[in-house]
Amino acid sequence: MTATRPLVVPFAALRPAPGRAPEVIAPPYDVLNTDEARALAEGRPWSFLHISKPEIDLPAGTDPYAPEVYAKARENLDHMRAAGVLVRDDQPCYYAYRLIMGDHVQTGLVAAASVADYDSNRIRKHEFTRPDKEDDRVRQIDALDAQTGPVLLAYPSAPEVDAILAEATRGEADADGIADWLAGDRVRHTLWAIRDSATIERLTALFAAMPALYIADGHHRSASASRIAAARKAANAGHAGDEAYNHFLSVIFPHHQMRIMDYNRVIKDLNGLDEPGFMARVAENFMIEMADSAVKPARPGEFGLYLNGRWMRLTIRADLIPADDPVGRLDVSLLQNNLIAPVLGIDDPRRDKRIDFVGGIRGLGELEKRVDSGEMALAFSLHPTGMRDLMAVADANEVMPPKSTWFEPKLADGMASHILK
Repeated sequence: MTATRPLVVPFAALRPAPGRAPEVIAPPYDVLNTDEARALAEGRPWSFLHISKPEIDLPAGTDPYAPEVYAKARENLDHMRAAGVLVRDDQPCYYAYRLIMGDHVQTGLVAAASVADYDSNRIRKHEFTRPDKEDDRVRQIDALDAQTGPVLLAYPSAPEVDAILAEATRGEADADGIADWLAGDRVRHTLWAIRDSATIERLTALFAAMPALYIADGHHRSASASRIAAARKAANAGHAGDEAYNHFLSVIFPHHQMRIMDYNRVIKDLNGLDEPGFMARVAENFMIEMADSAVKPARPGEFGLYLNGRWMRLTIRADLIPADDPVGRLDVSLLQNNLIAPVLGIDDPRRDKRIDFVGGIRGLGELEKRVDSGEMALAFSLHPTGMRDLMAVADANEVMPPKSTWFEPKLADGMASHILK
């Protein structure tokens, strides 16, 4: 059944002027701390970090949540617009956005997604949010009158949408840049505006017919957009429902193109156990095999354990995998519920300081490094969570454990922003 309101709509994006994308695009605001952002923006006056991490332009030690930080973000945005580095399209468009990282390619749609459908859970969540992080994004959006951090969404299988986006990428790109923010990590970001009215109408109809979209990354950004919409609606006596604040900036990829990498665990100690005692406890729930090299699990239910300079392969007992629990059968849950909590005594991985998390983009060598240095006592490598698993959790209106997914490649801040006024 087709929805009565559009799930997504086109919008007039603020984006890099022709040829300026390499100078502008920046990592997502939440993957860098202030010092890292300051170092990366050094000598790059048009980096979007001056908008997304504006404390880098204020004295060292400035509280990143201070009012002057948000004011600086607006000042920097206005400056980049006045200088012609950022320009706004003169009509609402959709945009095809392609990411290329090594051999991996994914092509999605940049659109303004419906806040009402987020509120009704048609745009589905799988994570809790923190009020302090929501507050930060609300203040940022209010100060800028713009959403500059896109929410990463997934759409279920839709071959016609895939074909339209592929066709859109045949023309000359409107923005194109290579990001090399991490050593050895090069991602090409390319944007094409879709201006044809018939194509826009067809895309709107195809998305309106979809039962749901799924948040992959950006739960705080979407939650803050909902809060902004509610506040502005309440303050607007003439609210009509078509105001820009009723939608949020999103990039929506086909679920089958998205890549989730492993999200691994490192732990400070053995919870008072000696190594033989610890391994005996592990053997209660897992089959253990010694490995000659780093263990990158090949299938769900398999884990790598690095301890005392040695790698082992762990395989969980089949009877411990719940068949009808979309959260409980995730590998992150199986490891947490059958080893990390009962053996290592870490019941709340969200808050316990004895555990840390390492994104798969850093490789298994990072796990060895942190254990061999003595900082951590042991490490676990995991098989990546699957997109279908994420969608099943969201469809069940459940929440995934913390640090369940690490999406790569990341979207760039600055490639397209959604202006609210």
